[in-house]
Amino acid sequence: MNSKLETEKIGKLMLKFGIPAIISMLVGSLYNIVDQIFIGQGVGILGNAATNVAFPISIISTSVALLLGIGGASNYNLSSGEKDSEKANKFMGNALMLLVIVGLIIAFIVLILLNPLLHLFGVTPKVLPFALDYTSITAFGIPFVILTIGSGHLIRADGSPGYSMLCTVTGAILNTILDPIFIFGFKWGIKGGALATVIGQIVSAILVVWYYKNKSNIKFKKEYFKVEGSYFKAIAGLGMAAGINQIAMAIVQIVMNNVLRYYGAKSNYGPEIPLAVAGVISKVNMVFLSICIGVGQGCQPIWGYNYGAKNYKRVRETYKKAVIVCLSTGTIFFLLFQIFPHQIVSLFGDGSPEYFQFAQRYLRIFMFFTFLNAIQPMSSGFFTSIGKAVLGATVSLTRQFLFLIPLILIFPIFMGIDGVMYAAPIADLAAAIIAIFFASRELRRMKRADVKS
Repeated sequence: MNSKLETEKIGKLMLKFGIPAIISMLVGSLYNIVDQIFIGQGVGILGNAATNVAFPISIISTSVALLLGIGGASNYNLSSGEKDSEKANKFMGNALMLLVIVGLIIAFIVLILLNPLLHLFGVTPKVLPFALDYTSITAFGIPFVILTIGSGHLIRADGSPGYSMLCTVTGAILNTILDPIFIFGFKWGIKGGALATVIGQIVSAILVVWYYKNKSNIKFKKEYFKVEGSYFKAIAGLGMAAGINQIAMAIVQIVMNNVLRYYGAKSNYGPEIPLAVAGVISKVNMVFLSICIGVGQGCQPIWGYNYGAKNYKRVRETYKKAVIVCLSTGTIFFLLFQIFPHQIVSLFGDGSPEYFQFAQRYLRIFMFFTFLNAIQPMSSGFFTSIGKAVLGATVSLTRQFLFLIPLILIFPIFMGIDGVMYAAPIADLAAAIIAIFFASRELRRMKRADVKS
């Protein structure tokens, strides 16, 4: 009976924190995918290619937000579990101030170095004007999106997962409403899509600030916002895994864009079609990953608090349930990608027969191990939540740095542009095996600790 009650309690906790986290991640990915759909319909292949070239900036912004947000929330949860409320509150204040400062710095750097950055990210002469139009506007939204994404984790840790979801959902809905108005109604094209995105991000950030001032359970003091080296180090340590994972994704995107541009020019497709397709597929993949990353993020308060309180059984059971949810979600998306590739790609605009031929093959091959792809980022978040920052960072690096980037560079030498497609499933499988190995080892260690106690 006690075991049944415990299982039900874990399920309720996962629903309480998991559903808002999943919805927040899903809606967050809509910022990119809605723009991609409307820009693809209104501007075409060059518009899709432009948003793909600009995508690394979005990923880098997200990486910083996750580094500080997850790092701050994880330390807050661990300190709360140890009943040290003063220390927990200082982690919250330091993380919040860092989000504001770093967001402003990144926006400034992007605006100053925009043209060389786009060339580094793989832009072609035909795509450059569209990429400049889009990114020169979205750069102004960087401080707001970093504050919103990072604060989502802090607000959940503060016990308000529903409000965290509301902040993201409100901005995304506004963006979705304004996109067709600006792109088609006002005929602003790709600039309209960018402006709609920024407006949605600003509104989300306003809701975040309102929460801290009026709704937070923490009574903030000025000294909480004074950034201290020891707190920054601890935040960066536990947020490192999530941040590195996103940075690795950005590096992969940059390398892949340049490889696709180079080998695309040597193929029948040309450089623009592969760039546009890669942009579409990366956004589709983010929808899937956002669900599974949201599962992990929703479980983090449960993992962190119970690990700090030495309730290892609840930590283990929550991880096992998270794996089941991620595997089930991955299987559903795998079937969708294999059965309906043409319909999925068609959502993002029309194109030539060569465009759809390349896109369908790319989606089926590149996403072949989708059902395993979520294990690695979810497990990385698990290690971070229980204070295993180095292990979390190591698992984060496996797919992108250890496997995917080398394979993307090597395979095309022998297989041409097809090599990029086949690199991904091999990297996904290898990374999942490593994540499962380390997670199983950690779960066994906790089980032994339970037996001893």
